[in-house]
Amino acid sequence: MTVTIVGAGYVGLVAAACFAEAGTRVCCVERDPGRLQRLLDGEIPLHEPGLQSLVARNLARGSLRFTADMASAVIGASVVFLAVGTPCGADGSADTTDLLAAARQVGAALTGPAILVTKSTAPVGTHRLIAAVVEAVTDHRVVVVSNPEFLREGHAVSDFLRPERVVIGCTDPQAVRALRALYAPFSPRAIHVMDPASAELAKYAANAMLAARVAMINELAALCEVQGADISSVVEVVGSDSRIGSAFLQPSAGYGGSCLPKDVLALALMGRRAGLRLHLAAATHEANEAHRQRWLQRIRARLADQHEAGLAGCTVAVWGLAFKDGTDDLRHSSVVALVEDLLAHEVTIRAHDPLALEVARAELGDQVSWCTDPLQAIRGADALVIGTEWPGYAAIQIPVLADHLRPGATVFDGRNLLCPDQFADTGLGYLSIGRPDRLPASAERERVCPACS
Repeated sequence: MTVTIVGAGYVGLVAAACFAEAGTRVCCVERDPGRLQRLLDGEIPLHEPGLQSLVARNLARGSLRFTADMASAVIGASVVFLAVGTPCGADGSADTTDLLAAARQVGAALTGPAILVTKSTAPVGTHRLIAAVVEAVTDHRVVVVSNPEFLREGHAVSDFLRPERVVIGCTDPQAVRALRALYAPFSPRAIHVMDPASAELAKYAANAMLAARVAMINELAALCEVQGADISSVVEVVGSDSRIGSAFLQPSAGYGGSCLPKDVLALALMGRRAGLRLHLAAATHEANEAHRQRWLQRIRARLADQHEAGLAGCTVAVWGLAFKDGTDDLRHSSVVALVEDLLAHEVTIRAHDPLALEVARAELGDQVSWCTDPLQAIRGADALVIGTEWPGYAAIQIPVLADHLRPGATVFDGRNLLCPDQFADTGLGYLSIGRPDRLPASAERERVCPACS
């Protein structure tokens, strides 16, 4: 089978490389000249474990090729995938402009019947819009299928090669058989066949559920902070319930990334446009934004307590800028938003990230001091913010932190990566999410009895 994939971004490139690895001949369309040249040279423009070797190997054996020419790409293709971005619009909706434009270009280039598969996350009903724009430019029979992706950044290749489930939104039996055959080499645990609208909604439903779990545990963490409870103990009990499970119950400074924020907003807007208020979707977004702001305010307040002159002139080290470990993706990263806020308050920032440093430099520029060594970042700093749960950060011993940070400095652990008890007698303060603060003895005395200071 020969397939064409339109879009060599995160979703499209992973799909192209994995289909090619399984023996399918794949042509991937990329219109950006710089990005295309890198791909032709065997370089990939994003970080994803295992992807570089898949692309290089299948380019070498001729099962994968890249082009900017849509007409040549669709010749002979029985299945065409659309993997085009649907970014968040100004009103929170998913912007399908590029997706529909790509569908129109595919339709105009077709020389025969085809199956047109949408991998992009798109609002319910997008399959009908795609069918309409394609029918307007071709007389060939085109079956539109919704086939949403369920890939985790940092695990996308393994998720594609060994999928938990494949969703095929299509009512045409011939097209369903073709998609089943295409995915057969990956032996998915389950293939769910349904109508296109249900497939489109299933993707949003999955992400909204995950986001709601994160928002809920973070709200419970905030309650723990004011009640003197420990969220770690709460999570242990809640996660042991087989009806709930422990996934996505890790407290943090708030969810981010390319999917959860925009999909929750888009789902809430879909409801409003359909005459419904999806209360939980709207509340999930509001809770996440409030939690991110609360963490920022805690950091600001502690820095102000440490420095009579205020935030200006403080030096803050930041470990981790990506929205999660295993990726260089900064989209909607809570720690990037925090860095931008501190910079606006004239705080000096030194930042380290094992993967996202160059991406962050391109976004934030030279107003940040970029460090290739995490210890370089914290040397003499007034505070350390842990923004991403990179395992290497947890491996650094607490006495090493105390040796490098300024005496009396505070560690703000936005991932609960470190153990609070290990900060006893270090002279450092420690604030995390949903766990009791650990402040130096002098700071504790000031908080309890200011007159005795």
